[in-house]
Amino acid sequence: MSPNQVITDAKRKIDSAIEHYGEQLKSIRTGRASASMLDGVMVEAYGQAMPLNQVSNVTAPEAQLIQITPFDPSNIQAIASAIRDNPSLGLNPSDDGRIVRVPIPALTEERRRDIAKQLNGKQEDAMIVLRNVRRESLDAIDKAKKDKEIGEDDAKRMSAQIEDAIKAGQSQVEVATKAKETEVMTI
Repeated sequence: MSPNQVITDAKRKIDSAIEHYGEQLKSIRTGRASASMLDGVMVEAYGQAMPLNQVSNVTAPEAQLIQITPFDPSNIQAIASAIRDNPSLGLNPSDDGRIVRVPIPALTEERRRDIAKQLNGKQEDAMIVLRNVRRESLDAIDKAKKDKEIGEDDAKRMSAQIEDAIKAGQSQVEVATKAKETEVMTI
């Protein structure tokens, strides 16, 4: 791998980690209903586990309600039980034979604090990924320096570029976390 490719590869991995973290944040429950809250729910349909959005249409018509319209009405019980059995959601769906409605209860102060703890855990996971990218990139630069592919000055310059990219990624993660934490803690 060429030394310049190390930097572009590191930046790509950083962007990917930040994007993944943003997707994780979408699934964290706040006081408002969002169709993305149910992204991780797997439904037992047609003899195998399938993502909810592949067996139904998920919408949030109101601030406190998620509405799920299954493509095949025979899956309605499986959808309701998949949501009910997911302990991280803590939701209780109801169905009328055609549509599953999931009311989103207001969050208690204790539940808000639990969600904030989950948020901090996910932030730490994202930071670990960024640190691993830094370590891999700096190791690749050191190897290139030892193999005499690049000089000392180039190695320092490239290491500084990696550090700057990592710091920018960490600040993006922190800003996203603060925004989500504010959203969760707001009543």
